[in-house]
Amino acid sequence: MGQILYLALPPIAAACVAYVAVAAMRGLASRIGLLDRPGHRKVHAVPTPLGGGVGIWFAVVLVFLVGSLLAWFLPQQASWIPEHFVRHRAGMLERASELWVLLAGGSVLMILGLLDDKRGLPWYWRLGVEFVVATAIVYWQGLELTAFIDSPWIPGVLSVLWIVALVNSFNMLDNMDGLSGGVAAIACVVLGLMLVIRPNSSPQVSQLYVATMFFVLAGALIGFLIHNWPPAKIFMGDAGSYFIGYWVAVSTLLATYTDYHGSAAHAVLAPLFALAIPLYDMTSVIWIRLRSGRSPFQADKKHFSHRLVELGFSKPSAVFTIYLATLTCGLAAMLLPRTDLIGGVFLLTIVCCMLGLIAILENRAWHDDVPS
Repeated sequence: MGQILYLALPPIAAACVAYVAVAAMRGLASRIGLLDRPGHRKVHAVPTPLGGGVGIWFAVVLVFLVGSLLAWFLPQQASWIPEHFVRHRAGMLERASELWVLLAGGSVLMILGLLDDKRGLPWYWRLGVEFVVATAIVYWQGLELTAFIDSPWIPGVLSVLWIVALVNSFNMLDNMDGLSGGVAAIACVVLGLMLVIRPNSSPQVSQLYVATMFFVLAGALIGFLIHNWPPAKIFMGDAGSYFIGYWVAVSTLLATYTDYHGSAAHAVLAPLFALAIPLYDMTSVIWIRLRSGRSPFQADKKHFSHRLVELGFSKPSAVFTIYLATLTCGLAAMLLPRTDLIGGVFLLTIVCCMLGLIAILENRAWHDDVPS
């Protein structure tokens, strides 16, 4: 029960804070002109406030700030302090400095996105800052993908690319009401639960710490989605999508889904499975743009969700379909640590077949914008 409270209270608090903070941003955004206006590549018909991502960021920061203050200043022994909190207090304090470095990196990207929402920044400035932040975080904090590659530099390079890829994939996915936030929430819950219910072992303090990172973001996203549910009253904007992609990326780099000597080394693919849909959307959009002779950074209405709408789906149906696809990939990820190598190959094949089936079914929408 203590562990359940330890893991449940932070996301509940984050959801409540995000709901209030996003509501405040709805009024503030209109006053400062932070609006997303309809245009040729927009799917909404009326000007809509941006800045929901600031509320998401604020909720995550505030929850971890309160948690850090409690760990620092609560008395060592008191009957009213939950025993589970006391047991993990030392581990929380040990990871506090790392946590705030990671939050600082996310804050830089949130501000970058907010400036882009307000003024519009050239793609090379945005991408440059993303690479600088990702490189600083990876090499300062020693974050590396668990890839079992015997090289002093390849894991670090892959980790930087992983962060930048997820930042941009969630940014590209943010094109319909409830889409990017909902997909991120599903992925966070799946990846967090995998750390909490690992087979044949009890979760370590470090894994509970990373699981909390996932769950707090999921809670903040739920508070935001109440305002963003169709028809959306506010959008997260680049400020939100940049922070979300970054936070999910660094959390997966901190997590351990397998180990070199374990019987399920293939579970290292779990984050790739759980995040397959955002990565598929980004990859397919870039491919469509390049095939049509356009810049991969030129925005359009050829995302996964847009292509589903072109095939006859309503917008809510398209979003719900992508939710189901994300959950399917997430369930496959959860099975990875519980199966042997042959089972892992089957699960990988299932995910690849599902993505291939999606690509085939939306083949017409893929090619509508490509010159013959």
